[in-house]
Amino acid sequence: MRFPRHYSIIKGDLNIAPLIDVVFLQLIYFMLTSSFIMQPGIKINLPQATTSETITEKEVLVSITKEGAIFYRDTPLTMEQLEKTLQNLVAVNPDRVLIIKGDRKAEHGVVVGVMDIARRTGISKIVIGTIPEF
Repeated sequence: MRFPRHYSIIKGDLNIAPLIDVVFLQLIYFMLTSSFIMQPGIKINLPQATTSETITEKEVLVSITKEGAIFYRDTPLTMEQLEKTLQNLVAVNPDRVLIIKGDRKAEHGVVVGVMDIARRTGISKIVIGTIPEF
């Protein structure tokens, strides 16, 4: 049997429409299944620290913006309202941890004032919130 010595190459067309469909489906899948960690509401630029650790106990979150506004969770409070709120929380559970998330440009006096209020109300565990340094 003799085989031909000259081969002819036939170029086919590549249809990329199914490839685009698969890429879009993967994009949608990853967008829906990924978890985004976002801080709702208050924009705070936390300082970085190399020795930060994670708190797993019951926590109370107080945020201080660079303008000096104080927030308990997402609610703006004055110093007097914060003291009453912390007193109510300590009455329910005295073993709470207070996490103070102060903006890196917040006044030092406001942060110290919040820490002083926390100690007066009976909170002994106070943590300064930071982001880990990469």
